[in-house]
Amino acid sequence: MPISFTVNGEERSVDVNPGTPLLWVLRDELRLTGTKFGCGIAQCGACTIHLDGMTRRSCVTPISMAEGSDITTIEGLEGPEADAVQAAWRAIDVPQCGYCQSGQIMTATSLLQQIASPSDEDIDNAMAGNICRCATYVRIRQAIHDAAKTLEG
Repeated sequence: MPISFTVNGEERSVDVNPGTPLLWVLRDELRLTGTKFGCGIAQCGACTIHLDGMTRRSCVTPISMAEGSDITTIEGLEGPEADAVQAAWRAIDVPQCGYCQSGQIMTATSLLQQIASPSDEDIDNAMAGNICRCATYVRIRQAIHDAAKTLEG
C-alpha cells in the first residue's frame, strides 16, 4: 500500500516496505541526496531532516511514520532562519569536508526557529547530537551566533 506525504512542498507517494528508513526513501526513491547517511543509529546527525517542523533522524525513522506528514530536507529548506544560517555558513567557511553540514544546517535552522538569540549553552545543547569529524564546532557555533545577529537586524 502506498505511503503518501509531502516533501519540500511536493506531494509524494511511495510503495515500499513500511519499515524502510525514511533516509533511504529520500535518497534512493526520491533522489534527494542532500540528506546523508552517517551512522545508521541516530547518533551523528548527518541524516537530520524536519518532520512536521521538528528535527528528526531519518536513518531510524520508518517511512510509515511519515504518512500524511510534511518533510523538509536540505534541498527544500527555506525561510529567514535558513537563509541566515546558510549565509553565515558561507561567510565564515564553516565546512571542512562538508559531509555533516546538511544535518548541521537543518539543526541550526531549527534552533533559530525556536530560540531567536541562543546562548553558547543553547547552541551546544541543540547541536550536541550532530557530529563533525573535522571538528569545526567553533565555526559552527560562531555561524549560529552570526545568523542570529542577522535575524535581529
